[in-house]
Amino acid sequence: MILIGQYDSPFVRRVGIALETYGLPFEHRPWSTFSDADKLRPYNPLTRVPTLVLDDGDVLIESHVILDYLDGLVPAEKAMLPRREPERHRALKVAALATGMADKAVSLFYEYVLHKERSEAWVARCRTQIESTLAVLEADRAAHPGPYWHGDRLWHPDVAVAAALRFMSEAHRGTFQLDRMPALAAHAAGMEALPVFRRISQPFIPPA
Repeated sequence: MILIGQYDSPFVRRVGIALETYGLPFEHRPWSTFSDADKLRPYNPLTRVPTLVLDDGDVLIESHVILDYLDGLVPAEKAMLPRREPERHRALKVAALATGMADKAVSLFYEYVLHKERSEAWVARCRTQIESTLAVLEADRAAHPGPYWHGDRLWHPDVAVAAALRFMSEAHRGTFQLDRMPALAAHAAGMEALPVFRRISQPFIPPA
């Protein structure tokens, strides 16, 4: 398999961490959606990442679709998402909040750097959405003490939240104060200390 996209994207990173955790062999092509758009387009006409090229040449896009596919390649007991309820929908909820927050953080970054005239209404909306989601995630994480959000091992929500927080801390340095959110700060620190997070990592590179 070939994973296309840079690891400073929280969406690409969570796929890379899953591939590595599952022990699935893959080639990484760190292409930018801006400077490498012409190389990416034949695989994904939307020129978005992550893009995963399968061994048979078929292509999957969108991180949640890719992760669903990868989960199906491993035994149920190794999958990074609970199979039983209510654990499953609770984990899905945290992952959805994290990825939605990351999407808003990406939109906010583009509003700052790509538009000559910034929409203050859009900026305020994005910031409110991000800050409200951070508050919900902080309360949820505080209610689940321990090294991982659910249970005793790494799940997709652990990765989604940590990847989103890393992106926000680098793309919006100083904007969102994690020191006011001790549960999320501890979660991020714990995840970033894991070997797989260290291997699947890249400092944020603003699009050229």
